[in-house]
Amino acid sequence: MVNYVYIYNVIKQSLIMTSQDQKLIVAQIREHLLPKCFNAAVKAGAAIMNIYNNYDDYDISLKSDHTPITLADRMAHNTIKEYLGPTRVPVLSEEGREILFEERRNWELFLLVDPLDGTVEFIKRNNEFTVNIALLAEGECVGSVLYVPCLKKMYIAAKGKGAYLIRNIEPCDNPQYEGKQIEAMLEKLPLEGSCHEGFRVALSRSHQTPETHQRVEELRAEHPDLEVVEQGSSYKFCLLAEGVVDYYVRTTNTYEWDTAAGELILSEAGGKTTSYPDGKPLAYNKEDLKNPWFEAQGARCK
Repeated sequence: MVNYVYIYNVIKQSLIMTSQDQKLIVAQIREHLLPKCFNAAVKAGAAIMNIYNNYDDYDISLKSDHTPITLADRMAHNTIKEYLGPTRVPVLSEEGREILFEERRNWELFLLVDPLDGTVEFIKRNNEFTVNIALLAEGECVGSVLYVPCLKKMYIAAKGKGAYLIRNIEPCDNPQYEGKQIEAMLEKLPLEGSCHEGFRVALSRSHQTPETHQRVEELRAEHPDLEVVEQGSSYKFCLLAEGVVDYYVRTTNTYEWDTAAGELILSEAGGKTTSYPDGKPLAYNKEDLKNPWFEAQGARCK
């Protein structure tokens, strides 16, 4: 398999590159990598669903930050690492976060992965969990896939090219989707017919604080018809991108792998995500991988 990092570096070192040259190279690499990320997410989804449907014991333990990890998290992580390993693109994953900043600070291309986002929802068995894979170049997310295996929905985005939904993607141990096949199934976001009455605010189903509720009341003062929609995992970004909800407030801890894939999908669907309350863009590949509090808006509210 092609070593994309090597190709990127050779071209970069052999040319006096303009920013436009760099964007073209990244776009070509992304075009080749996104189908591989698509297949990796589907394969990881199959590993997750096998455990979800067939195991009585999820082998739950606590990580150093006191969040849970299950056998499904570990299996999905290993599946993605193994599938994408031949690309030679570094992977920064929730289950591989021990990589030192001194090493990753110089990564020009890398994959930011949450192999099972919504572990608490997985444990609760409410179907609200996702597989997130984002491609970053020079610290900027340029492509992403986000898979919801229980719903058989795949979301995909490329910077400057839009965001899309693909339906009826079954979890599969040996997915072989190719670029043209993927393109033929794309449904552009936001979805037609997604307009709705009222103002819908998405909140984490399992992670709310007094500050969350305070922000909701501030929004309710502006939108008396406000309706709260509780939802687990990064799927909230997808609902924003679809146009099903209008706003998302998050005032508890998240990490870069929780947001990168979903943020690009939302951005390419016309929305935006900013830190709360200071309204700054989220940054990636920081020394501290924690995100600030943030809020996200769909295209309707931007």
